[in-house]
Amino acid sequence: MHAQRNTTSHRNRPVLERDRETTARRLLVASARHSSDPDTELDWTAPFEDSKWYVAPELISLYKTPLWERMSEEQRMELSRHERASITCSGIWFEQILMHLLLRHLDGFPCTSDHVRYAYTEIADECRHSMMFGRLVRKLETPVYGAGPRDRAQGWLLKTLATSPAALAAALLVEELLDWLERKTAEDERVQPLVRNVIRIHIIEEARHVRYAREELRRQMRQATAAERAYVQFLTGQMARVVARTLISPSVYNAVGLDPRTAVKEARRCPHRQDVLHSAMKRLITFFEEVGVIHNPAARSLWYSSGLMPRPGARVKVGSSAAL
Repeated sequence: MHAQRNTTSHRNRPVLERDRETTARRLLVASARHSSDPDTELDWTAPFEDSKWYVAPELISLYKTPLWERMSEEQRMELSRHERASITCSGIWFEQILMHLLLRHLDGFPCTSDHVRYAYTEIADECRHSMMFGRLVRKLETPVYGAGPRDRAQGWLLKTLATSPAALAAALLVEELLDWLERKTAEDERVQPLVRNVIRIHIIEEARHVRYAREELRRQMRQATAAERAYVQFLTGQMARVVARTLISPSVYNAVGLDPRTAVKEARRCPHRQDVLHSAMKRLITFFEEVGVIHNPAARSLWYSSGLMPRPGARVKVGSSAAL
């Protein structure tokens, strides 16, 4: 992280610092106006509705697979409940990693700066989000899903080894993927009201986090050396693979009476599922290519293997997914 800032020339540093402070002050004003208390603003006592989904059916991992066609409507809806729990548990784990990285990012910045002040505000947001998500999982009455030992070990390595720009890129990877999926759910009246209200709070507050991370990542990648950029590219590609594997736990399939190996295989091969993930990541991948996070062949190979980025020649049918 220190190396990233030290590459800034003496002449450019005051301009970048003014830019940082301007962004932070704008986001602090937005935070003061649009922050929520999920404990008091959501009705946690209302029962779930039997006829409502927990994930929009088109976003469920098995949608349009042979397994999906054989499942009963009750089994499909139950799978949506478990997938909501898995996504939510993954979100908590991702946010724990991001809070750790964000605190490391602040090391070396003056504690009096608005850039630091906003980062603390974001960490407070993430703490509330994690508590809100945990409360939702408890109300769902599902197992507490989580990453397996291999992915937890990789997550630990990534958060330990990540430089500041790699941390910002990882934050954007998680936040923008979840944001796209959540926006497709927030206004879908087929989905449980409590789930939609939880998502609405998350969308509003995460929009500020995305702005903060995008602008700071652009600054730092502009000043990075070739070696530093290559390191960011590698770590972000590895993070893409971890995120893709952990979003939906294979255990959710077992919970609804399906063979996990068969279900995972069908989900990965399903063209509709691939289209959903590619559409969700399209905007971020364009930004990452612009600032140099996805650049060299090795980094692209990691992204292709994650399933979040279409291979050359593949068409992303954004229209079909965007119509959800």
